[in-house]
Amino acid sequence: MRHPKMIIAGIGLAIVATVGSVTAASAGATPAGSASPAAHSAAPTVATASVTVAGVTETILVNAGGLPLYYYAPDTATRSRVAGGLAQLWPPLTSAAAPAAAGLTGRLSVLNDVNGHQVTYNGHPLYTFADDRAGQVTGQGVQDFFVATPGLAAIGNSRPAGSAAAIPSFGHGY
Repeated sequence: MRHPKMIIAGIGLAIVATVGSVTAASAGATPAGSASPAAHSAAPTVATASVTVAGVTETILVNAGGLPLYYYAPDTATRSRVAGGLAQLWPPLTSAAAPAAAGLTGRLSVLNDVNGHQVTYNGHPLYTFADDRAGQVTGQGVQDFFVATPGLAAIGNSRPAGSAAAIPSFGHGY
C-alpha cells in the first residue's frame, strides 16, 4: 500500500506538470525506483549552456533540466515580485537543499520569500518560462523578464528597475 502523502504529492506533480510549469527535476521529486535527491548531489541546480538569444549565440544559465533561467527586472535582492498568475507563467526556481552550480563565477544562494526557497544568482531570484524547452529561449524581454547570464551584475536593494544592471548586453528581443 502506498503512503497517502506520496499519492497526493504524485497527483499534485502530475497536475502541475500537465500545466507545464514545473518538472520533476525542478520540484525535487524522485521517480519510483531511483535514488534519493541526496544521491544526485553532484548534479548542479544551475549550469550554463550556449543557446541563441535574440539571434545571437550566448552563454546563459539553465536549470538541471536544461531550461533557460530568467530574472525579473522589478525584483529586489530581498523580494520576488512574481506571484499568482505571473508565477504560473514564470515558475520560480526553488531548491530544498543548498543550490549547486557548474560553470558559474557569481554567487548562487537561496531567498526565503513568498515562493519558498527560491534560488538566486548574484541576488536575482531565478525563474523558468512555461513556453520554453531545453535549449530554446522564448521569453527574452517578455513582461520585464530577461535571460540570466554568468556575467549578470549583482542586484542592489536600491537599484531602480530598468537600470543598466538589469538590461542584458545582447538586447531585449521584443
